[in-house]
Amino acid sequence: MKRHRWSLKDQADFLKKTGELLARGYPLADAIQSLTYQMKKVHQEEVAQFLSDLKEGHPLHKILLDLRFHKTLVGFVYFAEQHGSLSDAFRDGSAMMLRRNSDTEKLKKLLIYPIVLIFMTFFLFLFVEKILLPQYTSLFQSMNLKPNLFMKVVYFTGDIFPLVVCVTLLTLFLSLNYYFFKFKKFSPIKQKTLLSSTPFLGSFYRLFTTHYFSIQLSYLLGGGLSILESLKLFEEHVKHSFDRQLGKEMQEQLSTGNSFEDILQQYSFFEKELSFIVKHGQENGKLEQELLFYSKYCMSTLELKTDKCFKIIQPILYSFIGIIIVSMYLAILLPMFQLLDGF
Repeated sequence: MKRHRWSLKDQADFLKKTGELLARGYPLADAIQSLTYQMKKVHQEEVAQFLSDLKEGHPLHKILLDLRFHKTLVGFVYFAEQHGSLSDAFRDGSAMMLRRNSDTEKLKKLLIYPIVLIFMTFFLFLFVEKILLPQYTSLFQSMNLKPNLFMKVVYFTGDIFPLVVCVTLLTLFLSLNYYFFKFKKFSPIKQKTLLSSTPFLGSFYRLFTTHYFSIQLSYLLGGGLSILESLKLFEEHVKHSFDRQLGKEMQEQLSTGNSFEDILQQYSFFEKELSFIVKHGQENGKLEQELLFYSKYCMSTLELKTDKCFKIIQPILYSFIGIIIVSMYLAILLPMFQLLDGF
């Protein structure tokens, strides 16, 4: 059977609706069967096979992997199968990914118009710099007039533009080489450590990673498992290399006598407050609730930071384009006034 790619929105919607039906008391197979009629035709045949595999005893997370679902969503399903809170986990995981998809679409819409304007401005700039201004310059020289400041700026920009393009392409080439030939060879934990230390974007990545870890651990603890048993399940998540390595490392450190909150402080891809939340939760006996509340705090903070960035990026882009356009107009108009003064 030919596999069709599920968009991230379709994946998240599927889990969200499944979680809602489970919350109403539907068995898992019945919930998925009910959703079959609401799906796109290209996915209905896949879901029929999906149900067949499920009834044969195949784990849900492995079926979703075969359908090439996003690994974060598969992670939510994997842990939900361990702690049993399928409904809550499905809805939380889908809400997070729907928000992520919404932010991605919002960013695309935010950038597409400025990018079109930049390209149009670029062609206008080439016309002014290569065709119009040289004629002004030759005329100025014949009349012994000096070029104005804006003409000099346009010429200077035209001179350095090839250098800027070369530097940009070289940077892109080196970045891609680093990613494919070095970064991808690092362990998952080192990759996340490097990403979390990236200026500006690192703070978003830490919030996302902290939310994922704390909500999964909260559900596992709420299902009656100990911290050590929960970390064992992280290690057994063979399809997610980060979960596997993190679970293994944390178990090894716990076995040497390190406290869980001290272990968390060693990982820079977690928010610093996570270790204090864990310590407080262990002291009051409500660790799973503390982690759940903190995971929701991380998600709301991530949403606020993202919205704030969108509000900042757009005015900066338009201001940059506006300055370029005004400069070009002045470079064209001022020489005309100078010529009039020269007569």
